[in-house]
Amino acid sequence: MSRLRSRNCSAMLKPRSFYTLGLWLLLPYVFFHLLWRSRKQPEYLQHAAERFGIYPVRSSKPVIWLHTVSVGETRAAASLVQRLREIWPDHQLLLTHTTPTGRAASEQLYGDDVLRVYLPYDYPFAVQRFVRHFRPRIGVLLETEIWFNLIHTCHVENIPLLLLNARLSEKSAARYARYPNLVRTALNELAAIAAQDPDDASRLTALGAPDVSIMGNLKFDIAPPPDMLERGKQLRAMFGSDRKIFLAASTRTGEEALLLDALAQTHIPELLSVIVPRHPQRFDEVAALLTQRGIRFQRRSANQHVIPDIQVVLGDSMGEMFAYYAACDLAFIGGSLLPFGGQNLIEACAVGKPVLIGPHTYNFAQASELAVACGASIRVQDKDDLAKVMEELMAKPDRLEQAGRAGLRFVETHRGATEQALLQVKRFVPISAAQC
Repeated sequence: MSRLRSRNCSAMLKPRSFYTLGLWLLLPYVFFHLLWRSRKQPEYLQHAAERFGIYPVRSSKPVIWLHTVSVGETRAAASLVQRLREIWPDHQLLLTHTTPTGRAASEQLYGDDVLRVYLPYDYPFAVQRFVRHFRPRIGVLLETEIWFNLIHTCHVENIPLLLLNARLSEKSAARYARYPNLVRTALNELAAIAAQDPDDASRLTALGAPDVSIMGNLKFDIAPPPDMLERGKQLRAMFGSDRKIFLAASTRTGEEALLLDALAQTHIPELLSVIVPRHPQRFDEVAALLTQRGIRFQRRSANQHVIPDIQVVLGDSMGEMFAYYAACDLAFIGGSLLPFGGQNLIEACAVGKPVLIGPHTYNFAQASELAVACGASIRVQDKDDLAKVMEELMAKPDRLEQAGRAGLRFVETHRGATEQALLQVKRFVPISAAQC
């Protein structure tokens, strides 16, 4: 019997062993990747030891740990971070990130109220160092973060690890389905899984996840910060109160050229377009494109009033997306005109601004469909369609206002994911009588 149990354990560990072997073979690439990324973002070489489980900070308090990969997840976690602080004031919140922009967003949003470090690469020695250094009472992975050695280490160390606000596109599900035993084992070692919507839950269940609940989307619970709304008013005054403002938010590689083609087809008097690339390392690349096209533009970082003959403002600032939304008349959400899967349209709706999205929104599939269905968003198919719809909407302020109000209702209707997430956390981290 013991020999049979040993063979069964070996069979279960075998897929993860092959996965780990693959990681070791990729180790030289890891260093090359950091060096390569640092060419445009020197921050990639900062805190490099943390990526291998070596940390200069430690907490004397019990730790509640949240993993928020990059900017989007870090901002989406704002309501959850606030409630965790309120309910467990005697605990230290630890936020882990993967990208420097996510870490910078954490610094801007939460300051010194949280500890922040990089999550280590998924090597067994690195994740063991991380777990044993911080000894979190609980860990929360947000959205689509399935790291097999990290999950297994937490399971072995008896640290409940939750996958919350989980989303899984059809494309990602198909990729995970190629490794059924590895993925099924990891999903079963998680303490709890709560998906954003029934489609995400169904895909996770098909991969072998047990007891997947549905919690909604944390992004609906985000509230536009009052200081950002005030800054939006200031931006509007800088851009020109009498001008029509079109915002292209979180654009991805190749989309700016298509957007400029679309803008060239429109005939909108006094139009000013604001283009905000998703990744800061592309600011100079987009500036070069504008120069090449002979487009008169101004950088947001210049912090100057926009003169009348300027056609485009390049949004080369960090942490101002809510202000950009507050300052515009109409917003296009990037990552959707080309097959990148789309970016978050909920923030624009939360500010009460009408939204345009392209055909590729699989990263926000349900939110996009619901927004279109309720009139908060309009889907365009290509750059020509974008130009046509832009021109029609900009000529009808009442339609813009109507779509903006629909966006506010859309967001309000779908709030509540934060409280559902807290119910999951409370299963594993009790609230003391003094806190009740």
